[in-house]
Amino acid sequence: MKQSIYSVIFAICVICGSTTACDEYIDITPKGAITVDSTYQYYELIVNPMRGYHPMAFAFLTDELWCKESTIMGYESTSFNGINFTFNEQADRTLLADNNLYENMYSYILRMNLILDNIDATSGSQELKTLAKAEARTYRAFDHFLAVNTFAKAYDPSTAAQDGGICIMEHYDLEATPVKSTVSQVYDFIIKELEASVPLLQEKPVNIYHPSRAFGYGLLAQVYLHHRDWQKAKEAAEQSLALNDALVDLNEINAFRRGILDRNYGDKYGDDRNPEVLSYMWNGSSGWTSESAHFINYGMISPEMVNLFKEESNDLRYTLFFFESGQPVSHFDRGSGADLWVETITTAKFMYATMGMKTPEVYLILAEAEARLGNLSKATQLLNTLRSKRLSGGNTDIAQPATQTDMVKAIITERRKELLFGFHRFFDLKRLNLEPEYAKTVTHVFPLVNTTVPQQTYTLQPNSRLYIIPFPHSARDKNPNLTLNTDE
Repeated sequence: MKQSIYSVIFAICVICGSTTACDEYIDITPKGAITVDSTYQYYELIVNPMRGYHPMAFAFLTDELWCKESTIMGYESTSFNGINFTFNEQADRTLLADNNLYENMYSYILRMNLILDNIDATSGSQELKTLAKAEARTYRAFDHFLAVNTFAKAYDPSTAAQDGGICIMEHYDLEATPVKSTVSQVYDFIIKELEASVPLLQEKPVNIYHPSRAFGYGLLAQVYLHHRDWQKAKEAAEQSLALNDALVDLNEINAFRRGILDRNYGDKYGDDRNPEVLSYMWNGSSGWTSESAHFINYGMISPEMVNLFKEESNDLRYTLFFFESGQPVSHFDRGSGADLWVETITTAKFMYATMGMKTPEVYLILAEAEARLGNLSKATQLLNTLRSKRLSGGNTDIAQPATQTDMVKAIITERRKELLFGFHRFFDLKRLNLEPEYAKTVTHVFPLVNTTVPQQTYTLQPNSRLYIIPFPHSARDKNPNLTLNTDE
């Protein structure tokens, strides 16, 4: 069963649609001298420091992001950014050029399947094989979770058994044309995978790019939250925090400041040293190098988000990481009321934004689960534990809300401020729109700076079909069973 390591990596790159992202592997590939035939080599294939997800298909379907006006005007029917920012349901998204979001998700899934299908026949210890399979199944479940929440409806217990989902891929097969599963079936698969694999993960893996048990339980808690299993979400979140409950105090980072524009934070928590981060995954096509470029287009928070932050003047999540003054006008409209992320510290100083998971999210999952179960005092305590590390001064606590609905709304507000960028707000809007008390009609008043174009108010209704991203036509062309989950 020996295969050239070049052939294995090249096959993975072909799934991605390009070999560019795999150059670092190809550069060191010998001419058939090294083979992937040991357990350890397959175990190392799990590591992918460049795991990235391009946000173009969904980034502006929220109330948190904004963009330069010139990137929208004239493109209201011809680009994902233009269509999504103006909430244009008349546009046909199926005609757009493909982005690599879907391809990346399934390339990562197939990479894990390659390991799972072959590792048992390798030479190595059974212990390492068991660990490798647990890690591969955990990451495979993660990408199925991202895919079903991106390309299908949010999980609704009353309709999930009929709602079209995604294709479940359990084996490495480049020619497969699987039948699409329902949303319910996909969630059943994800939960089964995680329940079997997470207890087998290591508490402290050999490096951050192998999934830890804390990440596994955090992911399981996230899945249960979307599945509306409040008690199980609570239990999984508690297990995750028992393993890693680290919260970086932003007051410590704030102490490094020497001036408004000279933001010298030090690098104690830079790169892969942030103890909050449970999984380093990037807001770009292929790792942190493309993330920096993508933050030019997807790192600006909306005027609404700015105003939400400014309701509390001591919120360091805003004062440390966003500002308007001094930002380059080449990709920022001054006077719009929006603010731009200081992208130069994305990885070098503190990992605030991530497509993956951090301990603050686990705190917030646990808080919501407690609130949904009626434990308002515990939910408030969890929220205030997080806020004590995020706000300056002594006035960081909130009073316990009077009702369960108000408690959940307070948690939603903290999720918006803590989990900026990535999939988080997009997924939250989709799941919360199923509940009338939390559903939201998102509005964009646009343009705000260019006075030569009539200003309009665009609205995104809670039941909009735009929340379901269409499968790219390249995937549909290859697999006729991959029918759209929208009526486009």
